[in-house]
Amino acid sequence: MAAGKTTVARALAKRLDWRAVDIDELVEGRERQPVAEIFAKRGEAYFRAVERQVLVEHLAPRHLVVATGGGTFVDVQNRAAINADGVSVWLDVPLETVVARLPPDSRRPLSADRAQMERLFTVRQAVYGLAEMRIDATAPPEEIVERILDRLELG
Repeated sequence: MAAGKTTVARALAKRLDWRAVDIDELVEGRERQPVAEIFAKRGEAYFRAVERQVLVEHLAPRHLVVATGGGTFVDVQNRAAINADGVSVWLDVPLETVVARLPPDSRRPLSADRAQMERLFTVRQAVYGLAEMRIDATAPPEEIVERILDRLELG
């Protein structure tokens, strides 16, 4: 959440001359409502099920950078699908940076309660550690893209 996944995915895709997709945006388009409304009206379990469907549908094409939602990689099936034919990248940022980047509205349903968000952050970090690549994402997006390309040996 608020690590810069969408921004970095778009910058990386542009640099590689690939396409970029954002899973949350695709879910919103499919459901015709914002993520926050999906959570409020249908619950997190419903959102995660739609998220998984959208992810699987968009993993097959080549030359694609996928920005997942913050919780996508937590799901073992999603993680396996991502790593089966791609490279998973953890954009690592400290909690305080995440908090500072969050919009002050209700667009991020899991950030409404600070204590809950801290617990979620801790749980997700443990799972993100399973990513194939860990990148310090406190730098500007262009620098993050360079770090990713260097690690992929495409820089």
